[in-house]
Amino acid sequence: MKRETLQSAKHVTSLDGTSIGYQSFGSGSGVVLVEGAMGTAENYRQLAFALADQFTVHVPDRRGRGMSPRPYDAKHSIDDDVEDLRCVLEHTQSRYLFGLSSGAMIVLEGLRQGLRVERAAVYEPPFYLDGMSHDDIQRFNAQVERKQLAAALVTVMGIVRLGPPLVRFVPQWLLRVGAGLALRADSRRSTPYARLSELIPAMRYDLNVVASMNHHLNDLRVVNTPVLLMGGDRSPDYLKTSILTLKKLLPVVELVELVDADYSAPWNDDLNGRPVQVGRALQDFFAPGH
Repeated sequence: MKRETLQSAKHVTSLDGTSIGYQSFGSGSGVVLVEGAMGTAENYRQLAFALADQFTVHVPDRRGRGMSPRPYDAKHSIDDDVEDLRCVLEHTQSRYLFGLSSGAMIVLEGLRQGLRVERAAVYEPPFYLDGMSHDDIQRFNAQVERKQLAAALVTVMGIVRLGPPLVRFVPQWLLRVGAGLALRADSRRSTPYARLSELIPAMRYDLNVVASMNHHLNDLRVVNTPVLLMGGDRSPDYLKTSILTLKKLLPVVELVELVDADYSAPWNDDLNGRPVQVGRALQDFFAPGH
């Protein structure tokens, strides 16, 4: 895989004054990668490298993490994230978009609000068609406010349903012990990635995004931008159902299921990702004359 060095961070100021940091490299038409939860731009380094020969790749950090720090505001809504994305798109004059998970939700809502791009790809936007527990979301927010990060990690993993099925049968106190050990180990390890102590509080933004979009799935019928729906064959069933539901709703849509991949496929390969596989699918979809 081609290795390149990311340029120093650039910044653009969003509508409410939030400074959104991003890194750019490569050459060609612009592609913006919109991250999901529990990651920063560093998680997408290899995916960006996989695209850099054909595109100028812009990798922003969403508000509240990494290059875009901002104290959490309970008034936050997905409209703020759309405005952040709009500013990056306009500043970089990018023509293509990719979003993962909650970032995919922001991309879809941005398309509904009229973001001007030629094509967009989304990887496993998490629509919870059977509903989300707002009590659990409030519990998570309260735990973060009290800095009970181990408990918050256990709560949020239950909300997003991405842990192994066996977790549902483990006592909560034991899960909290395990989460506490994971947090301590994470704080000591040498890593280029953001710490759990930063990413867990940032999940408040992601839960706002997902919970709000969960009620507006049918509003996406008005999106006329060509969309590539992506997912992995090893991902949870509810994410596959979400993709198939969107396939029926979106007017101009293609579908790709990646072999031997799950929801982490767009991340670096040391994070169980499949960045080259994802990159090939995006190159094909964004190619001129596709």
